[in-house]
Order: sequence, then C-alpha cells, then structure tokens
Amino acid sequence: MAPADVSPSSSPLRVAVVGPGGWGRQHVRVFSERLDTTVVAIVGRDEERTRRQAAEANTAGFTDIATMLDAVQPDLVTVALPNEHHFAPTLQLIRAGVPLLVEKPLVFDLAEADQLLREAAERDLFLAINFNHRYAEPMLRAQAAITAGALGDIVFTSWRFGGEANIGTHPHAQLIETQCHAFDTIEHLCGPIVSVMAQMARAGGGPYTTVAIALELANGGVGSLVGTYDSSYAYPLTHQMEINGRAGRLLIEDTVRRLTISAAGDETSQVWQAGYFNDEAREFQRTFDRHVSALLPALRSGGQPPIHARAGRRALDLAMGCIASFETGRRVSV
Repeated sequence: MAPADVSPSSSPLRVAVVGPGGWGRQHVRVFSERLDTTVVAIVGRDEERTRRQAAEANTAGFTDIATMLDAVQPDLVTVALPNEHHFAPTLQLIRAGVPLLVEKPLVFDLAEADQLLREAAERDLFLAINFNHRYAEPMLRAQAAITAGALGDIVFTSWRFGGEANIGTHPHAQLIETQCHAFDTIEHLCGPIVSVMAQMARAGGGPYTTVAIALELANGGVGSLVGTYDSSYAYPLTHQMEINGRAGRLLIEDTVRRLTISAAGDETSQVWQAGYFNDEAREFQRTFDRHVSALLPALRSGGQPPIHARAGRRALDLAMGCIASFETGRRVSV
C-alpha cells in the first residue's frame, strides 16, 4: 500500500511521536514516509539519545511533552513508550486535548483504562490504539471469507503466538502486552468471548511466561489460546491461527505469511501468500502502515478511529478474567 497522496486543498498532518525507540521507530518511519503527514517532533526520555534520534529523523527533539505541545502544536500524537509506561503520558495528552494513537497495551490496570477512556470521552477526543494485526493481508482476507459465509457457523478457533521474552515488572506482562493481540483478533474474527479458563507456567518465582486458555464464544463455539515468552520468533510458525466452521476452515500462518481456506469435504484448498514483488504484504511492520491509511481519513473527517482505544480496554478485561481464572481455579465470565 503506497503512501497516501496529499490533496491540493489540504496540508500534511503534523505528527509527534512520544517514545521514538523500539517499535516507536516504526511510528517515525510510517509518518515520515507518507506524503500526507510530517513528523514535527519526537519526545524521548534521555536527552542525548533523543537528540540523536531527532537528527536521524530530521525533526525536533524534546524530553518534555508539555514543551513539545507548546512548541509544535501537532495535529496527532502517537504514544509508543515501553509497555508499562503508557498511562501518565497518555493522560497528560488527553488533558491537553490532542488527538491520539496509542500503542498496545493500553495500560495494565482497568481503573487506569477507564480513566483514560472517560476523560477522552468528556473531551470528544480521537483516541485510537494500534492493533495492527487486523490489517495483515491474511487477516483481511480471513474476515472477508467469514463475512461471505465460506466457513459457515464457527465451531472452534485456536491461536498460538509467542517468542523471546519482553520482561517487565508485571507478573502477567506476557498475557497483557502480547496476547492482547490474540484477544482482539479472536473477537474481531469470531465474535465475543464470554468466558475463560486459564493455566499458567513460570520459572521459579518469576513472572508467568506461558499461558494456556480455554475460551467460550458467544455463538456457542469454543477456542484455545497458547501464548508464551518461552519460545523464539526465529521458529517457523511463531504464530498460527485456525478458525473452523461447519462449512469450512481457514489457517493463518505467521500473521502475514500465508492464508489457507478449505471447504468441508474438498481435498483442494485456496492459498494466499505474498508474490515475488509484494514486499508490502510480506512485511509485518507494513500492517501499521495499513492501519494508518485507515486511521487518517477518520481523523481528518472528525469521525471515530477504525480501532478505538476501547478495544485495548476490552483486551485488558479479558486478560484480567484469565488471571482471575488461574488464581481461583474456576471458569470466569467476561
């Protein structure tokens, strides 16, 4: 998907990135490459590192959000700070009244999530979250096949995803910051999850790094979710999602790699995978570009974001239900 063109009657949207390291580099890249946006500032936590990053991005660097807002007055701010540092900066930006795109996870605490959503709603503020997995080509084609009835009634789904650890201070970081994609994608494609039962594993007294979760779907179907920090992103099939209906089945491999759709009783299948020159669909990071291409028209028109931050709150609620299930040994309604 090529960078969007700018209408002669419109100026590029001015974007600031809070947290330009790690995955935040993709935020800087996406909004720098597009013709309809320009990165007017980055905000980092270390002055020298931020200075270097700003020079590389040919933009202004700041270490204070309020100073940045006064200096450049952006049209959109993105927040890509480390996982457990989202709440305070996001709240500050909401109170400043600036439209926002925040990285997953929204936060690690439901009360904090509710406060962010409430204060954004009070200001009628644009508040999006980057569940970019939805925009992978296999995911888009899977959604179209389900909508067209290719699978019939969904009976079960399975999800497996995980690699090397991204350990934080929270004992359930893996579940909250990685498997938020699982919860969001499963509900996006299969409908609401209504109950969960969870088992969890850890080494010694450390954080819980692997989970196995049984899911009940609102349509009467069931599902399973395995998530882990105890594997490797170098392995084939780091990610796999299966959705099985009464009329057919689909299989998504490594999010962007391959989609296979099969009809019940038919020994042949339809397979999508990126062609030789189709680097855009093959590269995982380009799912973010696609999300931004859907997000910017909504922002310009004053509409709702394609993925509202409420989806982040929902994923956190499901994770908290899994934690409660593990701790009590019971099925938990969500």
